[in-house]
Amino acid sequence: MDVFVYGTLTEPDRVRSVVDSFVFVGAAVLEGCHPVAGRYPTLAPGGETAGRLLRTDQIGALDAYEGVDEGLYVRVSVPRTDGGTAAVYVGDPDALDSSETVEWPGSGAFAERVRRYFDAEAAVVRPEHA
Repeated sequence: MDVFVYGTLTEPDRVRSVVDSFVFVGAAVLEGCHPVAGRYPTLAPGGETAGRLLRTDQIGALDAYEGVDEGLYVRVSVPRTDGGTAAVYVGDPDALDSSETVEWPGSGAFAERVRRYFDAEAAVVRPEHA
């Protein structure tokens, strides 16, 4: 599975500490969300974020690292401009002590609002091929 990474998982040593097998496919841009600093990086609606595409079959290990079961991050599937999809982890800004106020549209739980945004908006991952 390809995963768009934009924070600590852009660092090869960090990825090695989480999964046994991976490859960086190349640079990419997530259109539709901008980065937000905090204790751990996250995303907010609008703008774009530079990152990398990470390919691994060990998605369970990434979910554990990102705290998906604890509600720290939610994993969403985003279309790629070159076909297929990439997973993206979006962190709960309240749980991550974000440096700015982040508003995900709608009502309900954080994960629901994020999923609705990605389902409704034109967020895409644009690989940057050399």
